[in-house]
Amino acid sequence: MRFKRPNLMSVMTGLTAALLAGSAAMAAEPTPGGWWLQEPATPVMVKLTEVHNLVFWIICAIVIFVMVLMGYIMIRFREKANPVPSKTSHNTLIEVIWTIVPVLILLVIVVPSMQLLYYQDQVPETELTVKAVGNTWNWEYAYPDYENIESYISNPLDEDASEAAGKPFLLGTDAPLVVPVNTKVKVLVTSLNNMHAWTVPSFGIKMDAVPGLVNETWFEVFEEGTYYGPCSEICGVNHYYMPIEVQVVSKAEFERWVANDGAFPGQTAQLGGTTTAAQK
Repeated sequence: MRFKRPNLMSVMTGLTAALLAGSAAMAAEPTPGGWWLQEPATPVMVKLTEVHNLVFWIICAIVIFVMVLMGYIMIRFREKANPVPSKTSHNTLIEVIWTIVPVLILLVIVVPSMQLLYYQDQVPETELTVKAVGNTWNWEYAYPDYENIESYISNPLDEDASEAAGKPFLLGTDAPLVVPVNTKVKVLVTSLNNMHAWTVPSFGIKMDAVPGLVNETWFEVFEEGTYYGPCSEICGVNHYYMPIEVQVVSKAEFERWVANDGAFPGQTAQLGGTTTAAQK
């Protein structure tokens, strides 16, 4: 079940993004005034949201119970109401309760949490593999399954270019990662220099990019659209300026993109080391 706390600002931002895109494709990004999780876009994020909500309401219940109990104790056992203090040293029933109840609460939390960790960690049989390599400070993407697609650099857009492209500043890029909808995608993540983290909140993904080590994760996106994320590992002076943009298209559109050597109609394919797609 998908769960989100909407607000007026996020609704208006979503409508604006849809109008700018000229279609019903969704765009997942931080919204001004937003305080809840982003809309889940993958099975992993759906499960993560469910576990988050479970733990959140358990924590709320515990906080309310403790506050009410403290209020009762401060009023019921204040000095004026109890001029002669109690000499009670222990209560067996209470000690049994405060031992058993927390254990039961932890079991309620740990079982779905461990199931989620296993679900995230176990990469299923995938239909597409992509490679994300962290640099200082941009991402390089490659498609090992397709020899005709050269690896390309995904650089951040400056404020003017972001506005012109209708993309959020500090999140939009000149060359997004392109993947098909409803497809299990394996992501190989590594780095050429220092540590980074390939993160897309609406996918439920935060995978470290470590030099000399290839980590892997996966996702399967429900809906076409554009999804954004940041580098989530402090990596240097331009850490803030290392966005991640994933463009999810239909399977037919992705096949056309592949057939065009990694470019949409009207574009020239990205070449290894280039930073922008040259318009024909």
